[in-house]
Amino acid sequence: MALTREQIAQRIARELKDGDYVNLGIGIPTLVANYIPKGIQVVLQSENGLLGVGPYPTEAQVDPDIINAGKETVTTLPGSSFFSSSDSFAMIRGGHVDLTVLGAMEVDEKGSIANWMIPGKMVKGMGGAMDLVAAARYVIVAMQHISKNGESKILPQCQLPLTGVGVVNKIVTELAVIDVTPDGLVLRENAPGVTPEEIRRATAAKLTIPPNIVEIPLG
Repeated sequence: MALTREQIAQRIARELKDGDYVNLGIGIPTLVANYIPKGIQVVLQSENGLLGVGPYPTEAQVDPDIINAGKETVTTLPGSSFFSSSDSFAMIRGGHVDLTVLGAMEVDEKGSIANWMIPGKMVKGMGGAMDLVAAARYVIVAMQHISKNGESKILPQCQLPLTGVGVVNKIVTELAVIDVTPDGLVLRENAPGVTPEEIRRATAAKLTIPPNIVEIPLG
């Protein structure tokens, strides 16, 4: 059973550590804010100038002036602060973000990522992605394993323009949790009902499958 977008975000939320400063990219990553484990205190940062991002608002909580970098309305938590985007990028470039979660169009077996441009198509641009992958201490990619036309998005080498080279630490998809190691990609967890062999066939890059794989916990 392939994971939903929400379940991918829920699994990634388990990677958060108490006291982390975390930046969540556009798309699936923003959903992580709704699944922060109880007892864990993290501070979410948005590169448009907000520290202390809360979960998505209910209809009664929507304030059009409070948005994240993807222009989605968000909530704030007690102690949140607002500042210029230049100050926000100074935080990122200064190495003050512990973990970033980003979407991707492609990732390769060396941990390189392409997530900002498809030649010939209109896209929003790189945003803060290049700064984040260069400066964050840990990078997790949240993405679909297979593209809409049935092709693997985890490749021996990225074909699209790169966002960063050798920067990704972990990949979480609808099928699997994969670590990027000095020796290449290593399968750690499989989605319920999805076999390691099915994940291998869905992965164009070389994938090591150790004997101690576990099923991705849900709920």
